[in-house]
Amino acid sequence: MFKKIKEQHILLAPPLFWLLLFFIIPIFIVIGYSFNIGVAGSSSSDAFTFDYYKQALQGIYIGIFLKSFVYALVTTILTLCMAFPMAYFMSFASPRTKLLIMFLIILPFWTNFLIRMYSIMTLLGDSGLINSALLYLGVINEPLKMINNSFGMYVGFVYWNLPFMVLPIFSSLDRMDVSLLEASLDLGASRRQTFMKITLPYAIPGLVAGIIFTFIPTLGNFVIPEFLGGTENTMIGNVITAQYLQARNWPFGSALSTVLMFVIMIFISLYIRFFDPTKSKNGINF
Repeated sequence: MFKKIKEQHILLAPPLFWLLLFFIIPIFIVIGYSFNIGVAGSSSSDAFTFDYYKQALQGIYIGIFLKSFVYALVTTILTLCMAFPMAYFMSFASPRTKLLIMFLIILPFWTNFLIRMYSIMTLLGDSGLINSALLYLGVINEPLKMINNSFGMYVGFVYWNLPFMVLPIFSSLDRMDVSLLEASLDLGASRRQTFMKITLPYAIPGLVAGIIFTFIPTLGNFVIPEFLGGTENTMIGNVITAQYLQARNWPFGSALSTVLMFVIMIFISLYIRFFDPTKSKNGINF
């Protein structure tokens, strides 16, 4: 028994070391910076201060946090509305069709993310493909404003997050026993009742995973707002990036980062509290 435990410890050592070195230690460094501890050039008289947290919780930054939350929430809803029908179709498709759709979903990852953002800018720009086609067909008289606004950001966010929502839902639905659907319909249940009682419970683990994979990265994203959002659609990720790279105010950037991590930890805690796959069938707590 002790030999087995030692073998498990040996197997866990490399990932734990990696996690400690590149995750735990950097987090503590960021938290220390947020209190002005360990920052180059800081004196002992102004060490360990809460001033940066007071600044981070001022009205303007609370507004940016709320705006980021709204963007992440709406993006998650839009992505879910597009991803679920696709995943549902994939789960009942033939093996060849599944592989083809899977290939098309993964294909964008073969291209650099910045190149994909520039492609969307070219597609949605005033002289881009969509506006040029609509102007040529006479549908519009002047180019539509589709970038440097909320619309462009949502297009970029949904495009970026769609694979992370489709794949977990498909993984859950693909394990569903199709005979249960047939039995439900044969016993007189409607399609809506069959969906609510059988399909949805099987899909919920993937739904929850997809929502987490979409909401949390979107909340702290700074690349898509920078390329597609314009100056009036700043998110908290852009503010943190500016504090680190432009203003060189690492303590304040660290304080904003710590607050963002705390918000994300709340959502993860709610996930662990209300959704525990180990306690119920198919990961659902009734």
